Amino acid sequence: MGTAVMLIGIVLMIVIHEGAHFAAAKAFGMKATEAFFGFGPRIWSTTRGETEYGIKAIPLGGYVRIIGMNPLEEVDPDDEGRTYRTAVFWKKSVVVLAGIFSHFVMATLLLMTVFSIWGTVATDDAGDRIPTLSLARVAETTPSGDISPAATAGFEADDLLRTYEGTAIVSWDDFVERVRADGGETVVIGYDRDGLTAEAATTVAFAEMPAIVDGKVVKDADGEVVYEEVGYFGAAPEILREHLGVFGVVGAAFRGVGEAIVQSIQGLWQLVVGFPKLFMSVFGGNEEVLDEVRPISPIGLARLAGPMESTLMMLALVNVFVGVLNFIPLYPLDGGHFAVALYEKIRGRAPDVTKLMPVAAVVVVFLITIGLMGVYLDIFKPLEL
Repeated sequence: MGTAVMLIGIVLMIVIHEGAHFAAAKAFGMKATEAFFGFGPRIWSTTRGETEYGIKAIPLGGYVRIIGMNPLEEVDPDDEGRTYRTAVFWKKSVVVLAGIFSHFVMATLLLMTVFSIWGTVATDDAGDRIPTLSLARVAETTPSGDISPAATAGFEADDLLRTYEGTAIVSWDDFVERVRADGGETVVIGYDRDGLTAEAATTVAFAEMPAIVDGKVVKDADGEVVYEEVGYFGAAPEILREHLGVFGVVGAAFRGVGEAIVQSIQGLWQLVVGFPKLFMSVFGGNEEVLDEVRPISPIGLARLAGPMESTLMMLALVNVFVGVLNFIPLYPLDGGHFAVALYEKIRGRAPDVTKLMPVAAVVVVFLITIGLMGVYLDIFKPLEL
């Protein structure tokens, strides 16, 4: 289900982006001759009025052709008054920024939906998530490949932990501390399931895990995480949720979009400055580089899609990332068209677009290369959940 929602969401994201450009252009009387999903050879098209709508073979985007948007384009003199280039600055701005704006609107609506249905994640004073004693999932195996103690004892998602060796468990951290100290020991754990109380005995396994002191992961002088062999149970907790009112949901959604914008800017910067290492790692197999920065294609997004909540959250983040990417003031991105329109407004004349063509070529090659690397990695080195 999550995979289907992710793929449909990506298609809708593209259609809505191009639809926003199209609607803005039509509202201002500009002539749009083509509106296509995808690139490359035509698969199907139909003409309605003065616009040809259709689908092309490569489903990695879409476009709307508004006459006069390319300053070098020759236009029928009868249509010159309906071109993009003859429009005033504010109309040009609305047309080119409408697609970008649509991504942030969609992201906000998606986050509002998630927060309204599932609530927001509660955090403590340090900003850390607050775990509950209810199990979110149970690992089938230990890191070494043996059956996990939780699976051996028959624990299931939604079980609520109550006691450990006859003593009440007061928090998830309390439970983890007891387990870490009891590697190799057989213990009895009390829990609630479907309103009934039960107990299960299991032998705590050993696993190499990050050392923790006072709730913090221990690192050595070089900043590397220190590992130690400790007790291992094999389950993850549900995180405490807060259910907000209408205004709280709206506020949380806006904050979420703001945080996603910052993360997207940081991610794009890492892709740019890390491009040489990333390119070499794809073919040289440097897994450490891929752990730090890597592109992801719709194939990878579809694979990572899971429960509805996480899928919708991921779609929101994708919308923000694409919106931020398109806002970069480089030709031929939407932000590049806006930058040209702003230049015209300030300087009172059009720039020499031929000088922008090398920049546009570099941007296009960069985006195509990143996209192809994302597809390659998602097929041959897929991310694990």
